Amino acid sequence: MQLGHSQQLFVQRVREALERHEAQLGDINQKIWSKPELAFKEHSAHDNICELFDNLSADGYQVKRQAYGVTTALEVSYTRGKGGRVVAFNAEYDALPGMGHACGHNLIATSSIAAFLATCEAMSALYSDDIGFTARLLGTPAEEGGGGKLHLIDAGAYKDVDACFMVHPFPVLSGAPNLLSSSSCTGQYLANDKVSVTFTGKPAHASAAPWEGVNALDAVVAAYVNISMLRQQILPTQKIHGVVLRGGERPNVIPASTTVEYYIRSKTVSTLKPLTDRVLRCFEAAATATGCTVEYEWEPSYKDMKDNHSICNSYSAVMNAMGHSTIVDAAGQQGGLSGGSTDMGNVSYEVPGFHGGFYIHTDGVNHTPQFTAGAGSEESFKRSLYSAAGMAVVACQVLADETFAAGVKSDFEKEK
Repeated sequence: MQLGHSQQLFVQRVREALERHEAQLGDINQKIWSKPELAFKEHSAHDNICELFDNLSADGYQVKRQAYGVTTALEVSYTRGKGGRVVAFNAEYDALPGMGHACGHNLIATSSIAAFLATCEAMSALYSDDIGFTARLLGTPAEEGGGGKLHLIDAGAYKDVDACFMVHPFPVLSGAPNLLSSSSCTGQYLANDKVSVTFTGKPAHASAAPWEGVNALDAVVAAYVNISMLRQQILPTQKIHGVVLRGGERPNVIPASTTVEYYIRSKTVSTLKPLTDRVLRCFEAAATATGCTVEYEWEPSYKDMKDNHSICNSYSAVMNAMGHSTIVDAAGQQGGLSGGSTDMGNVSYEVPGFHGGFYIHTDGVNHTPQFTAGAGSEESFKRSLYSAAGMAVVACQVLADETFAAGVKSDFEKEK
């Protein structure tokens, strides 16, 4: 597909901006990757990104630290002219326990920072004050657990946004080694409930008087077996998986308190609730059978991702025109749904959203130490910038093209 004249101009200006800032972007990428921080503790990432834009404040960038009441959230905004539309880019930067950036959030942050800079500079160079607009970079902590974007939604961070963008790295697909990027509109990301379940029984000497106890570990085992049997009777698009966080203290003491953590996923919010109810009955049955009590602690629920069709199609066209092999649907390449979940799904229920994928060379899949190593490579950084260029061009379209922006809004309203 051949790009229109305005898109070609955007591509040129976006590339120029990314070239100007490549050294700074490489530096911030390595700073985040080399110092992984867990959910709501991403203080160095927060400070380093804010300092980057402090140094650019003369160019019109306004920085808010600890934005929207979240200690490690941030907002950088850029406004030209009066009124106009608003685009936002989500920067994730939390890591995984014991693995560092095994999901490549350093690359997510870098690509969003790069796209934000390129959008601002391209629009300003091409339109001066002829078209009013606002671009916003949102630092969104705790995607891996804690739902940072849900806090920002509740605080109003997205209430005036016309389109929100981000991309996520994945390992290069074995069936399509030359594919750089994807823009799926088929629901790769599942709705997700997360729960910690504590069973409480009664301690006793496990050898001398086990009949005096109520075994909370038996409740864990019973619940695990119940859920394992339930898995045979659920849809292929539904997932249930968990771990034992606490199984007891010593073998010679009947465990009086145990805890498991489970993730429950389904294709949409509407199909997730009945599945979660079925899983809860597995826990309740285990408690009843063993005589334990059961308590639940819920994390924020993640909604399924509703990618915007107009944005997806434009992103793919732009990426291919720039020489980066991209398809609209990577789910088919992966054999179906990815099985992952993201709090970007919640954002996509609020505003038109885009959560594309790009592919990096690693020796392992996401959430492995091998992926961590791949996420820190120079080639992966370069690939994040290619995707940033695609996002920036489409963001410029949203800001400058009335017809395209109307199509984005229409697609969103249809999905709702």
